[in-house]
Amino acid sequence: MTSSGLEDILPLSPMQEGLLFHSRYEQDGADVYAVQHAFDIQGALDAARLRAAVGALVRRHPNLRAGFRQVDSGRTVQLIPRQVDVPWEEFDLSSLPGAEAEAELTRLAAKEHGRRFDLAEPPLLRFTLVRLAGERHRLIMTTHHILLDGWSTPILVRELITLYGSDGDVAALPRVTPYRQYLSRLAQQDRPAAEAAWRHALAGLEQPTLLTPVDPARAALMPERITVELDEDRTAALADWARRQGVTMNTVLQAAWGLVLSRCTGHDDVVFGAIVAGRDPELPGVEAMVGLFINMVPVRVVLDPTRSLSSAVVRLQDEQSRLTAHHHLGLPRIRQLAGSGELFDTSLVFENYPWDDPATLPDTGLRITPDLGRGRDATHYPLTLIAAPGRRLYLRLDYRDDLFDRAAAAGFLDRLARVLDLVVTDAERLIGRIDLLTDEERRDLLVSRNDTVTRTDGATLPGLFEARVGASADALAVVCDGSGLTYRELDERANRLAHLFVARGVGPEDVVALALPRSTDLVVALLAVLKAGAAYLPLDPEYPPARLAHMLADARPAL
Repeated sequence: MTSSGLEDILPLSPMQEGLLFHSRYEQDGADVYAVQHAFDIQGALDAARLRAAVGALVRRHPNLRAGFRQVDSGRTVQLIPRQVDVPWEEFDLSSLPGAEAEAELTRLAAKEHGRRFDLAEPPLLRFTLVRLAGERHRLIMTTHHILLDGWSTPILVRELITLYGSDGDVAALPRVTPYRQYLSRLAQQDRPAAEAAWRHALAGLEQPTLLTPVDPARAALMPERITVELDEDRTAALADWARRQGVTMNTVLQAAWGLVLSRCTGHDDVVFGAIVAGRDPELPGVEAMVGLFINMVPVRVVLDPTRSLSSAVVRLQDEQSRLTAHHHLGLPRIRQLAGSGELFDTSLVFENYPWDDPATLPDTGLRITPDLGRGRDATHYPLTLIAAPGRRLYLRLDYRDDLFDRAAAAGFLDRLARVLDLVVTDAERLIGRIDLLTDEERRDLLVSRNDTVTRTDGATLPGLFEARVGASADALAVVCDGSGLTYRELDERANRLAHLFVARGVGPEDVVALALPRSTDLVVALLAVLKAGAAYLPLDPEYPPARLAHMLADARPAL
């Protein structure tokens, strides 16, 4: 890319820096930050006209043409070329039967999603148009997350529709606020104030909240998914409760997820990551801008067992409100302020995106509908909870199946749903009295795992051993340093030593101290003491003399 072909050079946002790090670090695994959206198009579509609209869209937003490269100073910047050719492919599956067409469509989408982006080579977005029937198409848009956040995607789609209708004439759209203005405003934020706020917010945090061991060598992996929807009545009741308490649905979900993590870790002070919008309302036109504005920040939930669930939600709302002005600070710096490495390994995404109902283009009859169920995105965290509001609250848990099985993932969502039900039905219940165990889990913990008693019908250990001798006298009983004893040999040696103990006056209620290294002799001596009716006190010969003396003085052995 020559300087004459450049339109602009931009810095990176904190989130872009994080995504760039993960993309460079995880070169060999799956690119979990490749994002794919699909759109159903009904009507007589002009494919060439749609492709031209895509080109106009990329010309309208310079940051969609960005490539990410390191300059001589070592700093990575966004290089914006004056023009790029947007990759565009077309496939016709209309001759295939319905099931075969759907299968091939799924294969094409997966193949496209699996193609890694080279972040240094723009553009970092591709389009695939698939004809499924005479007037039915599927448009697949694949981008790298470093370019766009979830809020931007509906904006892009609306603009694409308008540009299709105007034959690519950008005059049909209002003037766009450049992404550069957002980055400039980001650089002007009060960083010391943000650092002080985050230092205070995380003060006293004693441990990270991790459900899995930290493993820097763990390769990226596309997650499995499990979903659940609350019915309309439960969703409406939850939204009504939130309104009456003066809290957002996002805060309710954050508090609920915090409680789930608390029960899973045994800690009353937990942390997880949350995506924040990052769109400064004081920046003119920010609601219509496209780009990556989001940031990942920690959410700390401190749960007092003596306080109610409702008070925990209200407290969290107050704490998060005070941090809103400081959401611009990057997560690596926040971790430094907390004085720890990884703070969490789960994240929560509240997808309150401005998706419209299916759009119909005037004068064309085209109807475009986002196929939200076919989208692909992910994070590098082992567990990510995605929530989308609507008439029915949609909850999805993305999980690494090399760390959690499907039953465990379903258990997380089940606990979350039960907490949300409690918010509506019994929000004044004390945190300490909230039990998230299922009947099966409670039975497993209290009965199955604690049923450790072995029935011996009154038999003693020497008696059980002698029964074994009778059944397998010539079988090998003990081996050490290449030599061994059969059950008969072990029994005979133990009997001889036991008789010696008895002759020395050892009997029931007595203690015999045994200072022997690990050996067949130690096994013989242990068994002999038991045969004599006494108890043994094992002493490690390598212990310090003072410690051995203390043990002997405390136990007062007979021998």
